[in-house]
Amino acid sequence: MRNRFLIQLAVVLSVGGFVTAAVAAPADDFKAAYGKAEAAAKQALSMKTGWSTTDKELKAAKKAADASKFDDAVKHAKEAEALAKASIAQAEQQKKIWKDAVVR
Repeated sequence: MRNRFLIQLAVVLSVGGFVTAAVAAPADDFKAAYGKAEAAAKQALSMKTGWSTTDKELKAAKKAADASKFDDAVKHAKEAEALAKASIAQAEQQKKIWKDAVVR
């Protein structure tokens, strides 16, 4: 009887390990995507070119992750990263082309 209990316990624990690993992978994906997005957003803000939509996407990503909706959280984090990079690209482009707009 005791052996049967130990076997059942071992099965339950091993299945629990698979479930934990399955949840950890999306959470890790979110953390990586959010880290990239946050870094890009900080860079944009340091250049004084950050967009408000970037912050909204970061907040949406965090909210989705808090609700364990990691697929949505990753999607929002990637969108935030794309917006931050676009704002940086816009600022860099404007640095170059403003000279052409100046009347000579």
